[in-house]
Amino acid sequence: MRKQSRFWLVVLFVCVATLVASAQSFRVQCPTSTITHPDPSNLGVNSAEPAYTAPTTFACSVPGGCIPGNNVGYLIPSSGTNGAVKCQQISGGDGYATMADGTQTYMFSFGPLSGIADIAAGKPGTQFPSVFNGVYPQDGIPLQPGDPATTDGASNAGADNFGTLGAFTYNGAIGLVPNLSYNTVNVAVSAINWNSGTSTATFTLAAPAKLSVGDTIYVSGITPADYNGIRSITAVLPGPQYQFGLVSATSIAAGVGGNVAIPPVDGHVDPRQLMDIAVMNGNIPAPLMAIDEDDEFFLTLSNVGMIMRPDLFEQHTVHFHGYPNASAFYDGVPDASVAINIGGSFTYYYLAPDAGTYFWHCHITPPEHLQMGMVGQLYVRPRQNRVPSTMTLFQALQAQETDLRTRCDSNDILCSNPLPSGGDNSTAGGFVGGSATKMYAYNDGDGSTQYDVEYPLQIHGFDPNFHFVGMTFNPEGFTDMKDKYFLLNGRSYPDTVRPGPQTAMTSDGSLHYSQPLNSIVNIPVGKRALLRISDLDVSEYQTLASLGIPMTVVGYNAKLLRDQEGNNLYYTTNSITLAGGESLDVILDASDSTKYPAGSVFYLYTPNLDHLSNDAENFGGLMTEVHIN
Repeated sequence: MRKQSRFWLVVLFVCVATLVASAQSFRVQCPTSTITHPDPSNLGVNSAEPAYTAPTTFACSVPGGCIPGNNVGYLIPSSGTNGAVKCQQISGGDGYATMADGTQTYMFSFGPLSGIADIAAGKPGTQFPSVFNGVYPQDGIPLQPGDPATTDGASNAGADNFGTLGAFTYNGAIGLVPNLSYNTVNVAVSAINWNSGTSTATFTLAAPAKLSVGDTIYVSGITPADYNGIRSITAVLPGPQYQFGLVSATSIAAGVGGNVAIPPVDGHVDPRQLMDIAVMNGNIPAPLMAIDEDDEFFLTLSNVGMIMRPDLFEQHTVHFHGYPNASAFYDGVPDASVAINIGGSFTYYYLAPDAGTYFWHCHITPPEHLQMGMVGQLYVRPRQNRVPSTMTLFQALQAQETDLRTRCDSNDILCSNPLPSGGDNSTAGGFVGGSATKMYAYNDGDGSTQYDVEYPLQIHGFDPNFHFVGMTFNPEGFTDMKDKYFLLNGRSYPDTVRPGPQTAMTSDGSLHYSQPLNSIVNIPVGKRALLRISDLDVSEYQTLASLGIPMTVVGYNAKLLRDQEGNNLYYTTNSITLAGGESLDVILDASDSTKYPAGSVFYLYTPNLDHLSNDAENFGGLMTEVHIN
């Protein structure tokens, strides 16, 4: 009887655990305006990055000025607003990865829940609100996306019974739907009477419907000419008329194929859609993020649980390593902030700090979760990329000196980008802003960190035995951890040079794009490439060597290599070594086309020969190719 009671106690525990896990409270947040970016119609907020001409000017929000300590007023931008609002959504759960020798590896991992089409193409998943807040539509009806990863670049005509979906290009938030408390009405344009000159539109329903103020209407088949100037829509029912809020051209244009939702989405998530995508959707590395200085970044993490380990009630967090957060609340260290339980969402907020290469990981039992694959990369692009052609880079850097938040002079020992030595306002040539093809790793003021193409390269390694034990309900032996696979962007050679996203067959029998990033470095003839290299290895130091093209190291741990007098401390080398938790910004200069002609192939590889293997198989591991094309 004692044995039977123990058995049923375990069964009861599992059933209760399932009930708890089913209580979902997923939400996403991506505001179209904030205190720092107050104008929702500003293109810099919704769909573009504004030029940098001078620091943002702030004024008090109340007449008479702000009174410190008395809670009277706060500072708001009054002119020259810089930066934009950007958003991203990720899942915390599990998944599989496939190694070059065919080994399938179980992971704890993060997966993409926004920007999926971009991530499958090897790009960052970070989006402007105008993209992120788009509801996945077809013929005016929000569809259940299924698994977008499996439809990337393919047509599934008729598969959804709503018509031809075509190539998958959706980059909005998965599961985002209008608030379910609203009713939904589907209206074709032919049924609408556009009242020219009155800024209104009316339509008539054939039968009575349960409608009220705030209900959602989906309109299909309209064109910009149809909605130009329309400010409200009125429904003419057999009984009373109802008016449905304000409709702006911006909100209509945000729909795909001429569809519009009224009112706009408010962060409500359909958990079925989200779970359809997020289960076993883990990526290695985790979804790539990229923002610009002065941006406000809203990152939503939804913890969907781990289907392969239902016994684990694992919380997850996002910790931006080396990233200067204004508040510990968003730092991801659970002792000082919060952790996200299964079935819940949490939105992290960041104001983009200094430019550079950062990375992020889960901070719940970090050695275990990093080893299992919960690692990703983030980089911050400098203001210098947005300098207009009317200014030199040196002038733009001088302008930053007038902003207390970005000021960098000899009195600041933590300063990472002082004015370059010998710079002046007459600097011309490649140091003038406004070039559509030139980008910079840092605010250097002299163009010395200029590059033409950039590539994130995240180093990681794992012990397959540790992963196997983690999948089979046994406690992992941390002291026995020994990496046997060595990865660049989640792949070992020769998969590092395999083009396109790489799939893994998961336990649900479907293919997932678990490794979207290859590691091929393609440099156009006569150009320069920036390698954003980070190491998230748990147990090993890692070395990368470059044969043929010397490495110029310009940044270390998201800091420009420059002394307090403005002298560049860049150095040229054939190899770099990183420990776990470090990053480097490296430029490969192939601008001399006589030395680096089209068709040339070079190698990035580790000189640690035991790291040039895939477990027991040689000729793999930490290696990739550099192509001049």
